[in-house]
Amino acid sequence: MAKPIKPLARPPLLHVSVQESLRSYIEDNNLAAGAALPPETFLAQQLGVGRNSVREAIKALESVGILETRRGIGVFVKEFSFAPLLDNLAYGLQASLRDVEELQEIRRVLETGLIDRTIEVIGEEDIAELRNVADRMRERAERGESFAEEDQQFHQLLFRCQNNKMLSTLIDIFWSAFYKASGIANLTNPTPLATWRDHHEIVEAVAARDVEAARRRLSDHYSGIKRVIAMNRPEEVEPVQQ
Repeated sequence: MAKPIKPLARPPLLHVSVQESLRSYIEDNNLAAGAALPPETFLAQQLGVGRNSVREAIKALESVGILETRRGIGVFVKEFSFAPLLDNLAYGLQASLRDVEELQEIRRVLETGLIDRTIEVIGEEDIAELRNVADRMRERAERGESFAEEDQQFHQLLFRCQNNKMLSTLIDIFWSAFYKASGIANLTNPTPLATWRDHHEIVEAVAARDVEAARRRLSDHYSGIKRVIAMNRPEEVEPVQQ
């Protein structure tokens, strides 16, 4: 028996193809941030498409941070930013605390795996700043206030001494995406002082140059966050037996 003919694959939308052409043009010409693209009319002629397709493609590339339109001037290559990725990641995670837990696990592995380098190079000034931030966290916890800003600052300070821009960016992405997606500021945390104490003990382990203690304290801290998330997960309803 002959096998049926497979249906034709649907070709990509025209403006999607134009996007790919514009990406290739930027890469092939090594266009840096701030470089201008040719006018829409010229691009449309070169690609053999209408200006509307070029305009849609440009808007799509703007939405992911590749291009920017300066009104009355033209279209330019935009300086790279993780912001669009961060916003999309946070939005995509909002429906699932399970996914948020997985994001936290990546953060835990990243930070516990690199804390030894921090202990090698961190100076007394950074340690003093970490202690100050931890003290502010304690004060807020005692007043029953959120200390999200201090939390983010703490983790940035913890690895600032490594002078690793990519690491700092990833920490911010994971922290901010988790914070936005989980809505942890609105989750019930029965032990805010315990969360502060986690940070306090991390600082003291780093100050003592104790890699194993610092790694253990970081891991315990993320276990505490995991418990808070688990406490706030809606209970699954058992299906009714027919």
